[in-house]
Amino acid sequence: MFKRMMTLVILVFALGLVPVLAQDKPADTQAKPAIVVHAFTVASGVKFPYDMNQLQSQAANELKNTDADQFDVVSDASQSQARVYTLDGEVLEWHKGNTAERMLIAAGTVGGRENAKIHFWLTDKDGKKVFETTDVIRQLWMRNGHEKSTGMLIRPFGDKIVERLKEAKLTPQG
Repeated sequence: MFKRMMTLVILVFALGLVPVLAQDKPADTQAKPAIVVHAFTVASGVKFPYDMNQLQSQAANELKNTDADQFDVVSDASQSQARVYTLDGEVLEWHKGNTAERMLIAAGTVGGRENAKIHFWLTDKDGKKVFETTDVIRQLWMRNGHEKSTGMLIRPFGDKIVERLKEAKLTPQG
């Protein structure tokens, strides 16, 4: 009798957990939007000496490292994903900067730093722009070394994109 009673109690308890586990499951497995990061292009007449594929990789890595809980960064969109956005952009201007000006006159502030004006946008599955912005990225303050062949703009490039995509509000704020 005691064994049957314990089995019944365990069964009722286990059945009681099923709705609780089912409620938690959708929140954990709810599909995050996916972002496909394309290599940016360079506007006609603009000289931009850096490898666009490395900048693409940096932007994708920054999104993965910073916003992995909000976005899945993928190389190609899957048909099964409900929300897929494509990040495209263009370098509109590039200015080399001047080390002497940066160090002597501006003491490492904005003046004399390498910078680029970039325009980027997100499109949904249907090709409709859902977010668009133009911004200036600048070499990190007081940095003199180049990182591989992407120059001093690699980190600011990825950082700026991540920062601005938060303004797109593609995911509900928790």
